Amino acid sequence: MNNTPPAVEIAQLPGTDQPVFTKSRSLTQDALLRLTRNRAAVAGGIIILIYIVVALFAPLIAPRTYDQVSFASTNSAPRWVTRIFPSMKPVDEGGYVKVNEDYALGSDKLGRDLFSRILYGSRISMSVAVVGPVISIVIGFLVGLIAGYKGGWVDNLLMRIVDIMYAFPTMLLIILLMAFFRAGVGGEEMGPLVAFMTKLDASMGGLLFIFIGIGLTAWMGAARLVRGQVLVTREQEYVTAARAIGAPPARIISRHILPNVIGPLIITETMAIPSYISYEAFLSFIGLGVNPPTPSWGGMISEGALLIQNYPNQALFPALALFLLVFSFNFLGDGLRDALDPTLRGSE
Repeated sequence: MNNTPPAVEIAQLPGTDQPVFTKSRSLTQDALLRLTRNRAAVAGGIIILIYIVVALFAPLIAPRTYDQVSFASTNSAPRWVTRIFPSMKPVDEGGYVKVNEDYALGSDKLGRDLFSRILYGSRISMSVAVVGPVISIVIGFLVGLIAGYKGGWVDNLLMRIVDIMYAFPTMLLIILLMAFFRAGVGGEEMGPLVAFMTKLDASMGGLLFIFIGIGLTAWMGAARLVRGQVLVTREQEYVTAARAIGAPPARIISRHILPNVIGPLIITETMAIPSYISYEAFLSFIGLGVNPPTPSWGGMISEGALLIQNYPNQALFPALALFLLVFSFNFLGDGLRDALDPTLRGSE
């Protein structure tokens, strides 16, 4: 029988039979070590940090405001942009593109600076990346916890609701919700609460209803995950012992169930962030996203797509920003999943 405490590792001195006891790494230290050795995850995390800084300080970094119009500089581009896009031939070379070095990435059909609008657009995507998981975690955790802990008819009822929600295509459900919010509400006849929410949505540039739409459709996976973890954890001997000595449910949940749930939940939501960002971009692309002139990468791609043959920079640069952010979250999510996998403990 091995009586060695779990907090130590046993090694052996070379040339001797003497065991050496060394302190092992904690779970947190072990996870951080594996995460920092995952180059893709580290690169993704660094890129995300850059996006966060850009989103926070966009007004200070951007050379112009996102709605600053200059009709004298419409559809212009610096010369280096015309070099990488053969279709954008400058005027002085017999083409149609006005060369303007004052715009780092060019300007759109209203003469607004693309670079500044991309910087401001990062605020929308990062807001969705933060609020989306928070809403999903709160709703999913509560539903999954109640279903798993109570069991019986409560569990059956809540899981049938989840099944019904899963029966609808997520993107279609979000589109229907957004169409209802934008077209079916706003009048006083809908009640003071709805009228207040409409005004609040307008003051937030159209973000409120996007948050609600994503929040109402993104919590089902979290609920199922939490329910499964709770069903497993509540049958463990230490949880049974806690119940036997009269521990209140709040203490059992906070001390025994929550620590076993939070890790998988964080991983799941981190890997779901790219979906939330893509939902917002698609809604803006089809005209159900943020309100103009607030810049969103999806809206910029939609506007640029109309001129993509002549001015591909107007669609491809915001698409590149969106692509890089989504892939960075994918890399970070994969790294967190591997770092928090208990089967890999001590493998580094």
